[in-house]
Amino acid sequence: MKRKLFCEISPLTYKISYESRILKRKATDHLFGRIAQEKSQAQLPYLIASHQSLMRRGLRKVPIPVEEAKVANLKIAAPKVNNVLIKPGETFSFWHLIGRCTEKSGYQNGLMVANDGELKKGTGGGLCQFSNLIHWMILHTPLDVVEKYHHEQVDMFPDANREVPFGSGTSIVYNYLDYRFKNNTNTTYQLVTYVGETHLHGKIYASEPQSDTYEVKAIGEHFEAESGVVYRCGEIYQYRYDQKHQLINEALIKTNHARVAYDTSQLAVVNKHDKENK
Repeated sequence: MKRKLFCEISPLTYKISYESRILKRKATDHLFGRIAQEKSQAQLPYLIASHQSLMRRGLRKVPIPVEEAKVANLKIAAPKVNNVLIKPGETFSFWHLIGRCTEKSGYQNGLMVANDGELKKGTGGGLCQFSNLIHWMILHTPLDVVEKYHHEQVDMFPDANREVPFGSGTSIVYNYLDYRFKNNTNTTYQLVTYVGETHLHGKIYASEPQSDTYEVKAIGEHFEAESGVVYRCGEIYQYRYDQKHQLINEALIKTNHARVAYDTSQLAVVNKHDKENK
């Protein structure tokens, strides 16, 4: 019989293990981290990137009250990041700025994706939409992503006016599954984030103009059947161009092989066996 891990023995040992990981991260950041936390109401002069994300998507799997809870959570979280400066040598930490999501702080039960890819409700649920928005903007800068997780390889919902490639999002759990990027440049950057009537908004400003431009694209995306199960496959690349729009770097960001969790009858699905024999 396989020996259980300490966290698997009982709910109490799980709680102890969970809290110990949180304390370990806090101690490490306090002793060794240069975490961005200073804010400035004055915006830096150069707009580098911007994005907006629809908050209410009207998906059939998501009850309206749960979606409204997510909107409420975003309204609490967005100001905690708004106007933060990321100076040269500093690291941005999503959870360092947001803090623990509790009912006492006003957070509601929003939608979360469990480790097995299934949907559940939890306090502060829906904040991954916030880290997704930040990550998408960071992919259009020279800032270096140093910590990022993604949901288990499951395609939960059919596309509905998708604006960013599938699989380019993030997964976060306070505080040991964080989203972090580091400023290894000589330029100071600033995040501006706020909630509008329908969208979550984000902008990145900088103290100096950015000479290079970035593009992020999904390549070879398709649906593939394997042993009766349909998967969403493809790759996501980041392209960097100089001022003359000459390609200077191409980087593979993610390879997708995600089980489709919704009705696939209207999808163009190829059979993996047939594809390999071509």
